[in-house]
Amino acid sequence: MQLDRYDRQILDVLQQDGRISNQDLADRIALSPSSCLRRLRALEESGLIIGYRALLDARKLGLSLMALIHISMDSHTPERFAHFESEIAQIPEVLECLLITGQSADYQLKVVVADMDAYQDLLLNRITRIPGVTGVHSSFVLRRVVDRTALPLPG
Repeated sequence: MQLDRYDRQILDVLQQDGRISNQDLADRIALSPSSCLRRLRALEESGLIIGYRALLDARKLGLSLMALIHISMDSHTPERFAHFESEIAQIPEVLECLLITGQSADYQLKVVVADMDAYQDLLLNRITRIPGVTGVHSSFVLRRVVDRTALPLPG
């Protein structure tokens, strides 16, 4: 899909404020409300906009410990990876699971929990019990230096 400057402006504004009204969005990018809505619907229908979400404050929910976990698997078969990915997707504390290269690990997880006791329970009673997990290396986040959800827009 080719994006013109209006499409890029719509996407930029929506990444900052997904709850903006169509009227306010149209005013911000200097388009009529009907043209703005037509473009917005086209961006949604094309699959470029995949959803709208509320971002929550983890600390206010009592989730103050974030960890990055590198996971090594015992074998690199599609079945082993599929089973691991299916199991890890069922754990709500896992915010992100990435299949990676360039490390001694196969996966990197980003998890959030209340404290070290909750982390120990998550690691020992859930993650390491998934068949195929042979190695785990944890790093704890001290501070988020950059924390964005907005993607850079081409053009």
